[in-house]
Amino acid sequence: MVAMLEIPVTKTSTSRLPGIDFSKLEFGRFIADHMFVADYAQGEWQSPAIVPFGNISISPTALGLHYGQTVFEGMKAFLMKDGGISIFRMEKHHARFNKSLERLCMPAIPEDLFYSAIHRLVETDKDWIPKTEEHSLYLRPFVFATEAKLGVKISEQYKFIIVTSPTGPFYSKPLRVMTETKFARAAEQGTGFAKCGGNYGGAFYPSLLARQKGYDQVLWTDSLEHRYFDEAGTMNLMFVIDGKLYTPPLSSTILDGVTRDSILQIAKDLNFPLEERPVSLDEVKQALHQGTLTELFGTGTAAVVSPIKIIHLDGTDYELPEWKDDCLMLRAKKMLADIRTGALPDNHGWNYII
Repeated sequence: MVAMLEIPVTKTSTSRLPGIDFSKLEFGRFIADHMFVADYAQGEWQSPAIVPFGNISISPTALGLHYGQTVFEGMKAFLMKDGGISIFRMEKHHARFNKSLERLCMPAIPEDLFYSAIHRLVETDKDWIPKTEEHSLYLRPFVFATEAKLGVKISEQYKFIIVTSPTGPFYSKPLRVMTETKFARAAEQGTGFAKCGGNYGGAFYPSLLARQKGYDQVLWTDSLEHRYFDEAGTMNLMFVIDGKLYTPPLSSTILDGVTRDSILQIAKDLNFPLEERPVSLDEVKQALHQGTLTELFGTGTAAVVSPIKIIHLDGTDYELPEWKDDCLMLRAKKMLADIRTGALPDNHGWNYII
């Protein structure tokens, strides 16, 4: 059990909650009343506090604005059947956060600070957690460099902030995706595995081109030969071919998705055959022609489990077959939701309960 730190809370004088229409939640549009803040200086994290959500002041020469030292995480809190609150897979999110911070030469967040900050913030804004099925409170911890200096260097000062946002399904319908074989998202031994701002900024242009052609997402391929699938813009990828689940193995170019890991474990619990190995474009194209590719879906904290209906590959749009109610992605998605809300036992210890 992680020891909880004392974190002072300054409550807002006027809540914005009464003005929120929970039937029309758009991802990231509404931010809850409070945020967590802490500063790093002289080699340690200092002055943790929960304060009313609002703008912050930083120097125009803050290093994070110029050289990309900015890292974030994405997590969710759920209202459980018994009225409690579960925060999903805190331990794995904390480990991934620190792994990203290490790659960007940024200070780690101690376990007690991470757990205490999220626990206290969610507890403070618990009324912002949606009660509707497939809805949750999205949690966004992030760290960025604040030292005011134009020289190219590793910052010695940082700010750690957590904001939360009530959200519904990230995608409202099955996706149309385009396989990207010109641009690259990440190269081996780069920062592709880290949740850092530069990865997303560099992906915007190819994603924009895909949207202009009518696609929702880009499916990234390896940067060297563009022969193998890596991941989608907001999701890890999973393929069901001839009754077996395949997903690209983790590498320095692929994000270690928490939902990915959870779905793989659920597939094992269901005794569904699976394999983590490179999945080639040629293999997928052949499976599409033979009709053995029966499911293609993405997994992610925001996306959860998102079915893909159309995949553009080698100049052709391929339509995936209609999926049945007992298909793997729908069964796994329901089991994941039931574990998070307490409708099924949490046999893997994934829920952190408030």
